[in-house]
Amino acid sequence: MVTIKVENLINFVAEVFSHSESSPEEARRIATYLTTANLTGHDSHGVIRVPVYVRWKKMGSIVPNQTPEVVVDTPSLAVVDGKFGYGQTVTPIAVKLGIEKCKKAGLAAVALRNSGHLGRVGDWAEMAAAEGLVSIHFVTAAGSLLVAPYGGVEKRLSTAPYCVGIPRQGQDPIVLDFATSVVAEGKCLVASRGGKKLPPGALVDADGTLSDDPHVLYGAYTPDGPRDHTKGTGAIRAFGDHKGSGLAFICELLGGALTGTGATSSDRRFANGMMAFYIDPKVIDTSNFFDGEITRYSDFIRATKPIAGTESVLIPGDPERKTRADRTKNGIPLPDDTWAAIVNTAREVGVSEASIQRATS
Repeated sequence: MVTIKVENLINFVAEVFSHSESSPEEARRIATYLTTANLTGHDSHGVIRVPVYVRWKKMGSIVPNQTPEVVVDTPSLAVVDGKFGYGQTVTPIAVKLGIEKCKKAGLAAVALRNSGHLGRVGDWAEMAAAEGLVSIHFVTAAGSLLVAPYGGVEKRLSTAPYCVGIPRQGQDPIVLDFATSVVAEGKCLVASRGGKKLPPGALVDADGTLSDDPHVLYGAYTPDGPRDHTKGTGAIRAFGDHKGSGLAFICELLGGALTGTGATSSDRRFANGMMAFYIDPKVIDTSNFFDGEITRYSDFIRATKPIAGTESVLIPGDPERKTRADRTKNGIPLPDDTWAAIVNTAREVGVSEASIQRATS
């Protein structure tokens, strides 16, 4: 395990993307969002993605320095085409548009289509919450067949993330952000690179056998080599049986079909689609009841007697706050295999050995 200071990691990852045709501004934006995912404990959406992003860029799946196009624009609704730009570049523009429209109308919807991997969806909920807005996000990853629907063993769904953000007065927002599969694909990636192991039964093989071995998803791989989910014989399982599978299906229809990205399918270019809704609580909550009731109910939930083996009952966002504080102070831990893969990618794009050494100093 290697532990890297936050600013060192941002600087190093920014240099990787600067060497991969992104502008300095875009490179640092990507690096900051990826590192922030690690800060919150979402390592599956953090810097482990660097080799994947660079590979996608070389394949032409992602276009650096892209400017999204607003193809539909009404007072309360917009459709934004990301034109396969980096999600960290095109998504903030779409979210900002939703925020602006919501502040004027009290309610807004923005469909983002054809975005590169948009990273941790919670970032976009936090962006809206910082402006005092509730937001709801349905996401698909078109071209990314990873998850078996309930009752099946074949890949038919993406990990289809779902996210809700709720602002708080003078406090961190409440953010619920999860893949509709037992684990996000990035957690399989983390496990395959020496990180936290998958929970038992997270995967299902072609014969119906449950597994926690990433080889079921990726097939054969070397420690620091690429991972290809099309090479494995099995799939990730949907969480919550028919309920998680059903929510994933809805994410595919709203985040994919409705946005124009398309629900996921094989043999197509990767793209994220996101259908996001924004609500201004001040327009609904004329008596200023909302925030106080959040406090009361959050305290009520946290005061639950914990089951044996559990330290305390938490609400969404509690683990992330704890991890963010720890890693901001002590640095971001990365498994050796993960760091080796990132360093190999850095060398491939021309980052100097001095920069690699500086990152861990």
